[in-house]
Amino acid sequence: MEEFARLLDALLYTRSRTAKLALIAAYLRDVPARDAGWALAALTSTLDLKAVQPSLLKSLIAERVDATLFALSHDFVGDMAETISLLWPEPAGPRPPAPGLDAVVAQLFGLGRREAPGVVAALLDTLDTPGRYALIKLATGALRIGVSARLAKTGFAQGFGLDVEAVEELWHGLSPPFAPLFAWARGEGPRPTPGDVPVFRPFMLASPLEAPIDLGSHVAEWKWDGIRVQIVHAGGQTRLFSRTGDDISASFPDLALDQPLALDGELLVRGTGQADGGLAAGSFNALQQRLGRKAPPARLLAEAPAFIRCYDLLSHRGEDLRPLPWAERRARLEAVIPGLDPARFDLSPLVAAADWDELAALRAAARDAAIEGLMLKRRDAPYTAGRRAGLWFKWKRDALTADCVLMYAQRGHGKRSSLYSDFTFGCWADDGQLLPVGKAYSGFTDAELALLDKFVRQNTTARFGPVREVAKSFVVEVAFDSIHASSRHKSGLAMRFPRIARLRPDKPAAEADHIATLLRLAG
Repeated sequence: MEEFARLLDALLYTRSRTAKLALIAAYLRDVPARDAGWALAALTSTLDLKAVQPSLLKSLIAERVDATLFALSHDFVGDMAETISLLWPEPAGPRPPAPGLDAVVAQLFGLGRREAPGVVAALLDTLDTPGRYALIKLATGALRIGVSARLAKTGFAQGFGLDVEAVEELWHGLSPPFAPLFAWARGEGPRPTPGDVPVFRPFMLASPLEAPIDLGSHVAEWKWDGIRVQIVHAGGQTRLFSRTGDDISASFPDLALDQPLALDGELLVRGTGQADGGLAAGSFNALQQRLGRKAPPARLLAEAPAFIRCYDLLSHRGEDLRPLPWAERRARLEAVIPGLDPARFDLSPLVAAADWDELAALRAAARDAAIEGLMLKRRDAPYTAGRRAGLWFKWKRDALTADCVLMYAQRGHGKRSSLYSDFTFGCWADDGQLLPVGKAYSGFTDAELALLDKFVRQNTTARFGPVREVAKSFVVEVAFDSIHASSRHKSGLAMRFPRIARLRPDKPAAEADHIATLLRLAG
């Protein structure tokens, strides 16, 4: 457990991706295989210790520490795991040797609610402050150390000299602590085979377009504003995977296949009105109501039915089509689509343009709620994992901007836990009210963040738990990809990918934009 605690601590304070990979690789390579397997499960969010909930941890610390002291400390520190690990009283007498990660997981796995308080408290008594922090992070699954599942898998592959794409294709046929995977990586066993199960195939990605390209060698296609998914059917099972390889099938039980296929496409929800040659797509805000729900209610399934706009065909009846040129895969996809449920699958149309100027004009005019820009794909390109120069390009729409007034701020997590870095901003309604229109926690430089943090501390007018209301005097220019009507927000609007483009301390708050201006952008 001590080695795992040191790993989390090092990852938390390391910004460099290369350095994070080196830390993960060294740890997974050097510790015992089962410890490494559980650590990899934690880093990839595939370890589920259901008996240890935040409510249990809060009740344990409440028995040992004054409630006001804990509340004030939590507010100052900003992270529950760090607060509890620092405040947990040291037991009397010498501390016994810390258990290994495998031993800790063995105690927590399958733990019942009745015995959970005693077991967790005993473990916290056994560990030092870094160990307690690591235990709480491990048990709750909320690591927040700047490591994605993909980065963790890449670190594993780097540690053992493997191809990360080969690891990805095996991943969903395995379960923690991944004994066959580590045996193969360490040369102690054969390469695992996932068997007849739906497996994830790493996505082909696009590079940002920097200059016009030849439309004779590349084909244009709309870039839809949903989430990129892969739906796979094998062995009588259908699985839906996100771009990061997470299995999100439970959130979308209305999507299924009845034939052995692997499709790459965009997950969308049905919109109102009609669409030429396909299903009408709703905005990303409409899709967002369904994301992250492990058991969506029947009402939501009926109100926002999901469908997939298909881009590519990766496998058909056991045949891997990825080595084929795009043009051949497209022809196979067009032949497959008519055999799928027309209420759940349609084909992403190609965009015809005589020349580059016409294509640019089409892109500039595309302000449909579900369109994010254009994709340009080389006609003879195979489907290769990751980004490959010259094969696929993305040409996103130019960002929209609005001048907004800061309203609320909250401290961030991890390395930003001491700074106010999450900002809510608003625009003016016709009656003179300032209404929230979005929230952003990116786009600024370190220097700009320091300036914003200083403003919040010097201009706080009210406190609501961890949230600070500030004087309505600081203007920021907010960039966003699109904006849509939303009944969930008081302003009636929801922004897509808002980020702070620049600070405008020179601009009076009264001159910030009005809700009516944003409504016109939303159409």
